[in-house]
Amino acid sequence: MLKQIKDNQDKIILTEEGLADLNAELKDLKEVQMPKVVARIANARDQGDLSENSDYHSALDEQAMLNARIDQIENIIDKSKVVKEQSGHLITLGSKVKLKSMNTKKTLVYSLVGQYESDPQEGKISIESPVGKSLLGKKKGDKAVVETPAGKIEYLILDVS
Repeated sequence: MLKQIKDNQDKIILTEEGLADLNAELKDLKEVQMPKVVARIANARDQGDLSENSDYHSALDEQAMLNARIDQIENIIDKSKVVKEQSGHLITLGSKVKLKSMNTKKTLVYSLVGQYESDPQEGKISIESPVGKSLLGKKKGDKAVVETPAGKIEYLILDVS
């Protein structure tokens, strides 16, 4: 698995779930959000003078933001490589890991994902992050050390699924 990730350095690594999430967001943007904005633009145009029409300018700004996000998602999908999640004892992309911080004694649960899927608030950390890199290839019972500006943080791996 580690070799598979390294062989795809020019690709954007995603889990199957990450690709599905991006496709769902893209569909929502194209089929729900964009038609609403286009309708707002049309309604604002019907109001007459566009030079001082804040609804019109607001809708145009929103349309530009939606187009930028659509382009970004399509680019990510075009460059993506879905790496199959592998069950086993070693931590890889897609692994769910239960850790204990040896510094704070807190227990943490993370899922390792590709960089475009990461959302620390949701417990999803990138395999490219310092913590993600320190965990790859390790197993239950191993320790992982992360260098931070504030010093070293050591984690004990309690479980891998």
